[in-house]
Amino acid sequence: MTAAQIELTEVSELKRIENWRADELERAGFDSESAALLAVRHDIDLHQAVGLARAGCSPDLALRILL
Repeated sequence: MTAAQIELTEVSELKRIENWRADELERAGFDSESAALLAVRHDIDLHQAVGLARAGCSPDLALRILL
């Protein structure tokens, strides 16, 4: 496998993970734009974000807390 192929595989895997994170956030109640914003931020704990939404925190407030 060439270096370019390895890099492409890594980028594809990262995108797959970010898509999964966005799906989980949307299922928890975030709108698609907020979910996409949070999904690419790997410094934000997914479980904390989902927990805030499931505890009744509005998506806007959750974004302010997390960001």
